Amino acid sequence: MKINLVAGGPQNLIPDFHQYEEENAIWVGIDRGVFYLLEAGVKPAAAFGDFDSVSEAEMASIEKAVADLKKFKPEKDETDMELALNWALDQHPESISIFGATGGRLDHFMANTQLLVRPLKEETSVHIQIIDTKNILYVTTPGSYTVQAMDNFKYISFLPITPIVSGLSLENFKYPLNDCHIPLGSTLCISNELIRGHGTFSFSEGILLVVRSRD
Repeated sequence: MKINLVAGGPQNLIPDFHQYEEENAIWVGIDRGVFYLLEAGVKPAAAFGDFDSVSEAEMASIEKAVADLKKFKPEKDETDMELALNWALDQHPESISIFGATGGRLDHFMANTQLLVRPLKEETSVHIQIIDTKNILYVTTPGSYTVQAMDNFKYISFLPITPIVSGLSLENFKYPLNDCHIPLGSTLCISNELIRGHGTFSFSEGILLVVRSRD
């Protein structure tokens, strides 16, 4: 099972949902993201939020279309996104993709990015990624990984989100590395590119944010 979460970020940054439709995929709307799904003809299995960003008419449409509606007060300890992600993790999916989580308010975007580390802290194997029209973001723990070339996301950046990332090596990249230590705040690994159909990256300590991008 795969779970797709759709939040209410700027609509111009949200890709066509139908590109990500799969037989075992469950769609979940978050606040205004529920309305985005309904507009696209995708029926959410569940909806989360305080719904302070939708009109009364839009809310009526949501209440009519979504049976599993989880409505919260605006005054709460978690964001709507975190509440939805908690629920998604409890379903034990193989992966979670998050849409509508970039653009708009910077504090929301940064909080959404930090939520990517949740499975690492809870020692679950579920893969979480944030996707918009220009970027794919995910985090990794120490190990060795293969990345495939993607015509529409040719740039690959690696950013430490722990004080240091140790032993970073990049193979089949335009700018290779061998056993490098990357401190928090370094821009050394921004805008790299693969030189073959696939490449590998590995590191021995820390947590990396991987960003695949296009102009």
